[in-house]
Amino acid sequence: MTITNKPIFLPLLLIILLAACGGGNKPAAGPGGPGAGMPPPEVDVITVTSGKATLTQDLPGRLQAYRTAQVRARVEGVVEKRLFQEGSDVKAGVSLFQIDARTYRAAAESAKADMAIARQTVERYKPLLEIKAVSQQDMDLAKAKAKQAAAALIRAEEDLENASVPAAISGHIGRALVTEGALVGKGEATLLATIEQLDPIYANFTQSGADLLRLRQAVEAGKLKHTESAMVELMLEDGSVYPLEGSILFTDMAVDPGTGSVSLRAEFPNPKRDLLPGMFVRIRFPEADVENAIRIPQRAVQGGSQGQFVMVVGAENKATPLPVKTGGMVGSDFVIVEGLKGGEQVIVNGLQKARPGTPVKPVLEGIKQKAEDKTSPQPATSGKP
Repeated sequence: MTITNKPIFLPLLLIILLAACGGGNKPAAGPGGPGAGMPPPEVDVITVTSGKATLTQDLPGRLQAYRTAQVRARVEGVVEKRLFQEGSDVKAGVSLFQIDARTYRAAAESAKADMAIARQTVERYKPLLEIKAVSQQDMDLAKAKAKQAAAALIRAEEDLENASVPAAISGHIGRALVTEGALVGKGEATLLATIEQLDPIYANFTQSGADLLRLRQAVEAGKLKHTESAMVELMLEDGSVYPLEGSILFTDMAVDPGTGSVSLRAEFPNPKRDLLPGMFVRIRFPEADVENAIRIPQRAVQGGSQGQFVMVVGAENKATPLPVKTGGMVGSDFVIVEGLKGGEQVIVNGLQKARPGTPVKPVLEGIKQKAEDKTSPQPATSGKP
């Protein structure tokens, strides 16, 4: 039985001995080996400070043209020609459409002739009245006819001018709503086009009446101060901030019973026509000033089952969650009303790497970017030797 199993046992024993000898050739674990710990991850932090700030609220709004004029046919006739380019800017007084004006031109000439005859009659009656050749009644009648003729001439000239359909205001004109050959102005003032003045432009928005009442109570209690700023910011639909500030024009003094809100209007410069009527936007509206406000970026505040919290760098540079309570907004930052006193290092970037209780390497936000800018390759410059 021993002789039968010997060929199997000897190779197995040889494999075990070779494996034991090979284990002695492994290098010892060094600083970079498996036994060494990974360096703590870098996180961007800010040092919490307090100071004066203006509370803001982002409110939905819609843009409206500064002025809008409907171009309508004031006289009846057939459109002969369109005199503007659709989608262009036009000046007040320029002709936009040409309506067949032959009838109005003839009426204006006839009115001129009637007025000339009426004036001549008045002039001819003056010496006759002195010698009692005509009565005062005849003279008064001649003067009345002269006035009627003058009024008829004004109407005829106005109709002739309206046959050219002048622009009432300067602004951006849209597409033409009629084409050549269309009969317009018969029984109604046909809409031909629309002109909108886009610079500046209005932003209409609303504020909750309850929020307005809460702010007034806080101001009266001394917790907040009434802000003197009338400047507002505008956020576009893609989240970007419009580079030019606007100003508050008016606030309604009544609450809409249907919506429970107060209507407000702001005005924004629009020199490049980036803002168009009908666009939905958000208005960053200043509400009140607060002293000793602690503000941190929105991205630093997290939410959990126990409420809101931030991650701070605590003892031994370990990430530590800290419960907080947010109040209003200052721009895109939260105002912290409970949980932070100032001096804490709050993590704002790298939160996914900052697990509670794990060591981190804090880097002040902004310093890291400056260091990267210094180490990044600079473009080569050429110069004369």
